Amino acid sequence: PPIYTALSVPTVLTHPSPRCLQWSEEGQLCLVTKYAVHILTPDHGVNFNTPADIKSPIGDEQSDKPLGWYRTMIETTRGQTHTWPNLSQGWGSLSLGSLDLSIRAVACSPRGLTSRGRCVFAVLNSNMEVSLWAAAKNHLKGEWLNIQDVTAYLLNLPASIGKLDEGTRVLRTQTTSIAWSGQPDCDMSPVPLLDASILALGSRAGTIMFFRFACNSHSEGSVSVIHELKLSEQWITHLAWSPWYATSAANHESLLAYSMAGGGVGLVRVSQTIRTLSVEGLVPTYTSEATFELRSDLICEPDKCAITSLEWIPVAGRNPILVYSKPGIIHLWSWPPSQWHGTRALRIETQKLSIGSAAFSSVSGFSYVNEMDILIVALFDGSLHAIHNFSLDPSWLPQSPKGHLTSSALSHTSRAFFAQATPTGIDFTQVNRISGLVSYDLHSCLTWIYESLKPSDFSYKHEAKHEYMLLTAPFWPLDDETILRAAKETLAERHHVTRNLPVHRLRSLFLHLCNTGRFAELCPRMLELLNPVPADDSAAVIVPTWSQGFSEELRLQLRRSFSTHLFGWNDLRLLRLRLSIADMCWKLCKDTQTQANCGQVAQNQLNGISHRILRIFVRHLTAIVTALAPSDVSFVLRIVVQSLLPGSPLDLSSEAQALSDKVSAGITIDPTTAGLHELCPACHTEVPLQDITQATCPNGHSWARCSVTSFILSTSLVRTCIGCSRKALLPVSQASVADDSWLPIPARSWIVKELLEAVQCCLFCGNSFVVIV
Repeated sequence: PPIYTALSVPTVLTHPSPRCLQWSEEGQLCLVTKYAVHILTPDHGVNFNTPADIKSPIGDEQSDKPLGWYRTMIETTRGQTHTWPNLSQGWGSLSLGSLDLSIRAVACSPRGLTSRGRCVFAVLNSNMEVSLWAAAKNHLKGEWLNIQDVTAYLLNLPASIGKLDEGTRVLRTQTTSIAWSGQPDCDMSPVPLLDASILALGSRAGTIMFFRFACNSHSEGSVSVIHELKLSEQWITHLAWSPWYATSAANHESLLAYSMAGGGVGLVRVSQTIRTLSVEGLVPTYTSEATFELRSDLICEPDKCAITSLEWIPVAGRNPILVYSKPGIIHLWSWPPSQWHGTRALRIETQKLSIGSAAFSSVSGFSYVNEMDILIVALFDGSLHAIHNFSLDPSWLPQSPKGHLTSSALSHTSRAFFAQATPTGIDFTQVNRISGLVSYDLHSCLTWIYESLKPSDFSYKHEAKHEYMLLTAPFWPLDDETILRAAKETLAERHHVTRNLPVHRLRSLFLHLCNTGRFAELCPRMLELLNPVPADDSAAVIVPTWSQGFSEELRLQLRRSFSTHLFGWNDLRLLRLRLSIADMCWKLCKDTQTQANCGQVAQNQLNGISHRILRIFVRHLTAIVTALAPSDVSFVLRIVVQSLLPGSPLDLSSEAQALSDKVSAGITIDPTTAGLHELCPACHTEVPLQDITQATCPNGHSWARCSVTSFILSTSLVRTCIGCSRKALLPVSQASVADDSWLPIPARSWIVKELLEAVQCCLFCGNSFVVIV
C-alpha cells in the first residue's frame, strides 16, 4: 500500500503519549516534541496562494492530488519563567524538570475563542508551568504568540481552600496535567454565541482547577479560575474530558476522568446550565453556569502501579468508554445504561516484531473505527493491537475467524510501512518506537510518529542525531460504499455549528476523493448526494426592531447578532460543506461534462448561501433603519440591489424593496456619496456594480471585491480565506493603521465596521481567514 506522507522530523520526543499527536478543531495536527510544538495542516481542501511546505509520499502513484502539509511551530522559551525555590524551600516543591526545560503536554481549545475566531493551545512544560498560545496573522504558516502566563496568574490568586502555607500554595500552582473540554451541543437555532468550554489543570497538591477563557479588547484573551477541587494528597497525573451529553434542552454534563500518582482513577461530574441573561436587543444574551461534583467511588483504587494513558473513546449509540492503561494491561470502563458497563481488563500479548517488542511498553495512541467497532491501540514498541466488538463485548478476538484486522496483522502492516520508509532496509534488531498515533480519517488511514533505533547496541545518541519519521498511510482499502456512507453521515449530522471548520470535518472525504484512484466512479454518486438543497432556515431569522437610535450598545448588539445568524444556522453550515465538496470534485474532474455538472451543483449551493446571507442582512438593516445615517446608505443600497437581482427568491426581493422604501423615506440621499458606483483606484473613473466578485473599470483595470461587503479591494489590509481564496477587508481592530482612513470611503460606515468584526470565517465556504502581508 502507498504511504501518503513520510516526513523526517529531526527532533527529540520526551515520552510516548496518545496526545503526542492530536487534531485541533481547525484541522491542524499538533505534534508535541521536546522543545517545540509543530503545527501541521494537510492541504486537501486548502486553496492557498502559497504551495504546501511538505509533500513526501512513497509509492503513491494512484493519487490524483498527493497529500501535502503546511507547517509552523510554537517555540517556547528555553529558560525558566518561575524559580520555585525562591517561593518555597520545601523539598516537595523541587522541580527536576527545570534542569532541562522541555514541553510535556499540549491541550487544544475549541475554535472560535480568540478575536480572530481561532483555537488556543495550552502548553505545559517540565517546570510545571502553563502558558497559552494563539496564532497571529496566519495560523497555517505564521507566528504563534504567547498570550498568557497562566502560572503567574495562579501565583497571584488568593488561596481558595482554607489557609495555605507557602509550600502548599506552590504545590497547587505546579501543574502536572492539562485537558480542555469541547463545547456542549446547544439544541438551539441559531446556536448562541457562547463559549462553554472549560480548561482543567491538575496539580502536585492533588487539586484540579477549572478555568474559563474570555476574549477582551486589548489582547487575544486570557483564562480565569471558576472553581477548584481538592481530590487527594497525590499528584494528578492525567486528565480526560468525556464528550458533553444533554440532560435537558439547556443542561449538559461531562465526566472529567483523572488519575493519581498512586495508580488510582476517579471522576468529577461537571454540569453546565445555559441561562438567558437578557432577551432585550437584537439577539438574546446567554451565560453558562457550571457545577462540579467529586464522585466518592473510584473507578480504580490506588495500587502503586502508574497510569500510562487515560482517554475517553466516543462510541455512536452508547455512552463513551474510558480507556486507561497500566503496564501490560488495557482497562475499560463505562457507566450504565449501556450494552456493557463497569470495568473490563484486557491483558496485552507481545507481538514479536523486533528485539525490543514487549507487552509492558507504554500506550502511545488510540484509533476507534466505528463501522468495524474496533479500537486500535499503539504501543511504544511499534506494535498495534485491536480490541474487537468494542462497544458490545470487548476482547482481543475478532468477531469472525476470518477477520483480517487482528493485532498480528496490524502490527506486521505497521512493520511493513517501517521497512518501506527505510531505504537501507531493516532487520530484527531494529525497533520502530511509536511515540504517538492518531487516526487521519476515522477509518483505515492512520498518522503516527516513530524513531528507528537498535537498543542492543547500547550506544548513546545525542539530541542532534535523533530523527523521527511521521507517516500517514492506509492500513486497509476502503470500498466506495463506505466512503459515500461516511459522506452522507457527515452531511446529515447536526454539529455545534460554530465549531470545527469544513477542512477539518471533510478531511477524511477529501483524502479519499484525492487518493483512492477511483474518483471517476465516485464523482457522479457524490453529486447525487449533493444535489438536494436543505430547507431554508433563514426564513425563521427574527431581528427585533431597534427603536432607541444609534448608540455604542447598538454597535455591540449588531456585531453579536451578525455573528450569531451568519454562523449559527444549521442549513448554512450544510450548504458550506456541500459547496466545499462540490468545489473539490470540480478541481479533480478531468472529464469536461462531469466538471460542468460539478460546477452547476456548486453554483446551486453558492446561490443558496448568497440568498440566505442577503436575507440576514436585509432583516438586520430593516430592524435598525431608524439608526441609519447618510454614510450608511451606500452599503444598504448594495444589499438591496443584490437582493433584487434575477433569480433571487420573491420574498427576499420584496423585503429588500420595502427596506429601500424605508431608507428613502427616512434619509435624504446624496447621489454623489451614496451611489452604487465607486472610483477606480488607478484611473479614478467610475466602476459600476455589475459583478459582486470582480470590478472592472472602462479602461480595463480589474480589482477584486471584498467577499463580505462587495467594496473594491484597493488596500493591502485584507485577509484571505484558506478554503476558497476569497478576500475580505480586515476588521479595523486587526489593522496595523490607527484610524480607518485605509478603508474605502463608503466602507467607513459603522455598520460595515461591525460586520467586518463579526465575520471571522468566510461567509461562503465557512473556513478561516489568514493575513498574508
